[in-house]
Amino acid sequence: MNRFSSFLAAIALMPCPALAQSTVLQTEAVPIETEVIAEGLRNPWGLDFLPDGDAIVTERPGRIRILSRGALSKPVAGVPEVAARGQGGLLDIVAAPDFASSNLVFFSFSEPGRGGAGTAVARAKLVRDGASARLEDVTVIFSMAKKTTVTRHFGSRLVFAPDGTLFVTTGDRGERDRAQDMQDHAGSIIRINVDGSIPADNPSPDGSKHLPEIWSKGHRNAQGAAYDPVLGGLLTVEHGDKGGDEVNQPQAGKNYGWPVISYGVSYAGRKIGVGSEAPGYEQPLFYWDPSIAPSGLAVYQGDMFPEWKGDLIVGSLKFALVSRLDRDESGKILGEERMLQGAFGRIRDINVAPDGSIWLLTDERDGRIIRLSRAD
Repeated sequence: MNRFSSFLAAIALMPCPALAQSTVLQTEAVPIETEVIAEGLRNPWGLDFLPDGDAIVTERPGRIRILSRGALSKPVAGVPEVAARGQGGLLDIVAAPDFASSNLVFFSFSEPGRGGAGTAVARAKLVRDGASARLEDVTVIFSMAKKTTVTRHFGSRLVFAPDGTLFVTTGDRGERDRAQDMQDHAGSIIRINVDGSIPADNPSPDGSKHLPEIWSKGHRNAQGAAYDPVLGGLLTVEHGDKGGDEVNQPQAGKNYGWPVISYGVSYAGRKIGVGSEAPGYEQPLFYWDPSIAPSGLAVYQGDMFPEWKGDLIVGSLKFALVSRLDRDESGKILGEERMLQGAFGRIRDINVAPDGSIWLLTDERDGRIIRLSRAD
């Protein structure tokens, strides 16, 4: 049985109580059915699909759970200590591209250490033994050098590129000037190999211009990221201050401006930096003003919603909605549709399943996994 067939079989075997919590809603182009397929998660943050149709999900206090046939497992053993304070904790998770043979997973977390905490990434082997599971050979492959007691802006999305390298987003850690410090991991997109080594084609692999792990700088707090086959590169969504949430296409060695340029103002209403543009700093592909507090990003490439092919699906924490950014064949953003506002709560993560359905995570103390499918 292939991965797609396994996934459909797993969906079919989900228990009826989950399917009973379904609603049909109309979007601009198509009616969708929403199903609550899991609940009782404590601030879930990241989710990915396994080849057998199961899903693996993190909870910010420091737990990993596996969703199998509609039921959540007990917490996976072997998770390292996390600094679960403020916005920190156990954050994103992705299965390795070769998971079927390697059983490797990669996860990001706020790592405690000297001076406080900072964004880190670990890899581990997921070992399943009947109903129980554990992590073995846990190895930290990236660790933010400068740790602080500030408990916000960890970034932390993980994305594999087609060449097998791993992109990691970091936030400015609530200290905005760090995003322009080339000897600081904060406010960056990081690119590493799966063992934590530096790719030879990174923009400064010898560290002469900036730290060798850094792919791009000037990011405030990117909590959504995905590889875009349309534009052929990484896309991120990141939080602005009061206004100025951005969609960016981070490219090697480029600077995306925070806090020198921004389309927002400070929470106190003051101007940020020099304005919305300046020489040497890149412009976003799109921005929101007022802010929607974006978290989670998927580039839709499934077959279930051909009307949305190539569109960007973004979660909103502030307005508890899903934003669909309509794109043309070249990848240009043409407009926005807002869906499900207030229906489920703060949307933390967005994932497209192998069958083309869209899965949402709600960042709540009683967090849920929501599946969106075609209703017609």
